[in-house]
Amino acid sequence: MCMDHSIVCKCGRHDASFNFKNEVMPPEAVEALYCPECSGGVSFNNKSMIRDNGWVIHYDMEVAGLYSSRLPSSEKEKLSPELLFDEGYITWRGVYPGDHIDSVKEREELATLAKVNPKKYFDEMRTWAINRMTRLKDEGWRKAYEG
Repeated sequence: MCMDHSIVCKCGRHDASFNFKNEVMPPEAVEALYCPECSGGVSFNNKSMIRDNGWVIHYDMEVAGLYSSRLPSSEKEKLSPELLFDEGYITWRGVYPGDHIDSVKEREELATLAKVNPKKYFDEMRTWAINRMTRLKDEGWRKAYEG
């Protein structure tokens, strides 16, 4: 099970929805979130932070360390911001902040086609998914490079 939590960035202008894979890590393991508008002045520390297309997630690695016993044995020794984000323990809900909302809107536009022409719908859906991930990769979103 993945729990979704919304976290507001430091400047308060934006928020991001996070997934916490299998509830291994608690929301308290996110110390701060910085959007592209407030991340400019952040002193980046690669031991506790991760960057993704202008956003910065500052993890509380002490809290994450306390919960690391819940990680699979092969990952316990590799605790890092990259592991937390890339393996889904504390990561965006979707490819980027707001993706879970945007992708639903985009798919809804195609959904009407499913009733009239199911084959075309599947072709269009496949094309949309491929083009969307290519666009997100070109925009620089970290999770667009998965798989």
